[in-house]
Amino acid sequence: MSNSPDTTPRALVVGGGPAGLMAAEQLAQNGCHVVVCDGKPSVGRKFLMAGKSGLNLTNAAEPEQLLHAYGEDETWLAPMVDAFGPAAIQSWASDLGQDVFTGSTGRVFPTAMKASPLLRAWLARLDALGVERRTRWLWRGWQEDAFLFDTPEGAQTVTADVCVLALGGASWARLGSDGAWAELLAAKGIALASFAPSNAGLHVAWSDHMTPMLGKPLKNVAFQAGDQRSRGEAVISARGLEGGGIYAIGRGLRAGAALHVDLLPDRSVAEVEKRLLRPRGKTSMSNHLRKVLKLGPERIALLNEFARPLPTDPGDLAQVIKSLPVRHQGLRPLDEAISTVGGVPQAELDDTLMLRKLPGVLCAGEMLDWDAPTGGYLLTGCLATGHWAGRAAAEFAQR
Repeated sequence: MSNSPDTTPRALVVGGGPAGLMAAEQLAQNGCHVVVCDGKPSVGRKFLMAGKSGLNLTNAAEPEQLLHAYGEDETWLAPMVDAFGPAAIQSWASDLGQDVFTGSTGRVFPTAMKASPLLRAWLARLDALGVERRTRWLWRGWQEDAFLFDTPEGAQTVTADVCVLALGGASWARLGSDGAWAELLAAKGIALASFAPSNAGLHVAWSDHMTPMLGKPLKNVAFQAGDQRSRGEAVISARGLEGGGIYAIGRGLRAGAALHVDLLPDRSVAEVEKRLLRPRGKTSMSNHLRKVLKLGPERIALLNEFARPLPTDPGDLAQVIKSLPVRHQGLRPLDEAISTVGGVPQAELDDTLMLRKLPGVLCAGEMLDWDAPTGGYLLTGCLATGHWAGRAAAEFAQR
């Protein structure tokens, strides 16, 4: 690696998603000439896609709760999330002219409720900082000390004093996150963790009985897989169950834990049994469940799908209603997941997120092996690690 002719440190960022753009911003603000290369025709494509449903920018959770969302084994992320967490992200968005608001669940959204205004303002700031963007530049590894790219003009190389890789995970390949970079790092001796889906729907092979329920939301339930429990909602789709309630327990499902659904999370088993003991008369069981327990058609359908024939004993039926076992075929495939786990593990990185075996090369964002549910935690992790890596890369380049 060598300095550019004017001796200004030259920094390369590979990947134009949130982590890469944040790293580029920090590098430029700390005196580096920055080149951002992305294999797609434009940057921020997955960011824009996420923004179509409101762009959950961060979560105003307390620090302990925020870090807990990343799992007990991810305490190494603590200094990064502390340095650029929810408050800092909200301030950063406001500085870009994008007002934000906090919902009742702590989720923070731009007032515009979409990503495009924020991305436009962000790119304008990067332009003002002199950050150079090269799109349709697909990284292919190294050519001696230079970074090699396939471009519309053929093979091109870039030399740099420091590089931040922010290439995403292995989901949504059409938006640029295909995990192809894993082979390039493995060839350099980097021991990678295998990719697996995160924030993914659950594959359930429904019977014809469930056809009228397809597309309908499953509300007022709690999902449990192992020691993970979620009160979120899910949608009964043709392929299974999808939505935040399932995503939040993905870690347990991925580990092979059985899925149970509490159809009445606000009532105890004893309360449910007491209501079931009310005289039924000639009323059908479905109508009885609807009247005495206020179960809607979606929850009744789910109960019948997995517990027919229903227990006749009220106590046994109450137990099933409070912990309904759901047969499934595992999480949906990688490319259908919102994000992935796997990639570059902590052991291959120093405290600055630099690869121990490749001095001057840092990693950020979803290509790191960490996990977070949706709800603002995922994007917070991307921005925080990009911020951390960008600052550390600038310090390295200046040295």
